[in-house]
Parts: sequence; C-alpha cells; structure tokens
Amino acid sequence: MARPSEDRRNRILDPVDRVTEVIFGLLMAMTFVGTLSVATAGREDVRLMLIAAFGCNLAWGLADAVMYVLRTWTERTRNRNLMAFLQNDAGAEEGRGVIADALPPRIAAAADTQVLELLRQRLAGDSGEPDRARLGAMDILGALGVFLLVVLATFPVVIPFLLTSNAALAVRASNLVALLLLFAAGWMLARHSGGNPWATGMALAIVGTALMLGIIALGG
Repeated sequence: MARPSEDRRNRILDPVDRVTEVIFGLLMAMTFVGTLSVATAGREDVRLMLIAAFGCNLAWGLADAVMYVLRTWTERTRNRNLMAFLQNDAGAEEGRGVIADALPPRIAAAADTQVLELLRQRLAGDSGEPDRARLGAMDILGALGVFLLVVLATFPVVIPFLLTSNAALAVRASNLVALLLLFAAGWMLARHSGGNPWATGMALAIVGTALMLGIIALGG
C-alpha cells in the first residue's frame, strides 16, 4: 500500500510530465505558424493565426487536464484493486504473478521467486484496508498545471508576431524560438534520465520540426 509521502509525490507533476506538456503545446503552436505564408500574409492573416493557435492550445490544454485526472483516478483504482486481491483472494503463485506484472520489466526479470514471495507476503500481510481511489487538491493542481503548461507554451512562439509587423521576420524568429525551446526540452529530459543533453536536445529539435511538418502535411 502506498504511504502518504509516496502518494503525495505521485500526485505532483514530475519533470517528464512538465517537459512533455510544454513540447506538446509548442508543436501545436508551431503548426499554426507553419501554415502562414510569409509572401502573402497580411495583418488579418496573422491575427487569425494567433487566435487559432491560442484557441487550439486552450482546448487541448483542457483535454489534457481532464485526461490527467482520469489517468490518476484509473491508476489509483487499479492499485487499490490489486492490493485487495493480494490480501484477500490471490494464492501464492497467482500473487507472485500479479506482483511481477506490476513491476518494471527489467526489475521483474531480475526478481527471483524468493524475492517475489517476500514481496507477496509483505503486501498480503498488511492488515490495513486498501485506500479508496480519491482525487484531492493536489490532483486538481496537477491538472491545472497540465492546462497551464500547454497554454503558456503558445506565447513564446507567437510573441514575435506581436513585436513586428514584418510577417517573414516574425515567422523566422518564431521558428528559432521554438527550436531553441525544443532543444532546451530535450536537454532537460536528458538531464533527468542521465542521457547526453546535447545529443538529446539536437535530436528533439530535429524530431519536433519533422513532426510539425508532418502535422501540417496531414492537415493538422
């Protein structure tokens, strides 16, 4: 059963959640900028693009926030039911299988029968009633964080259009800002995972640009 301190940590957005939500918001905003023709775009075209980019990220930020709450509730319900099954219904072999399935694959492969049995006995011997799946204030803050990250990621990409009336210059500046932010996102993911920050940053900038072009080509 998860202890309160562990549950509290699980309800706060981790670095991967934060960075990936920003990447998602950036890509969505970049697709709208990418559809703007620098040769023919006028102020009205730019204004419509800004409204569309902001509105799209508002909608997707809201959808992501709802999915975050749904995912959190589903995971807690699953954990509670697994705990109740281990305590009340599972036999020894079945319980070891349930625990092995719940572990990350490499850890499960390294855990022998003795280790799994020890875990099963510890969990099955927990006399406490499994916590019911509940959503609290920290979950709402996490959902709000998801929403804000997606929406706020729009602003760095569209700010150049607010600073100059030269559409071509604004597009180039917007693309440069987006690439720098994608690089920074890759850098942070690599630092979190222990990878190579430079290689990951460059790879994410390239992949992000390819994704944006693909989304535009598909009519996104």
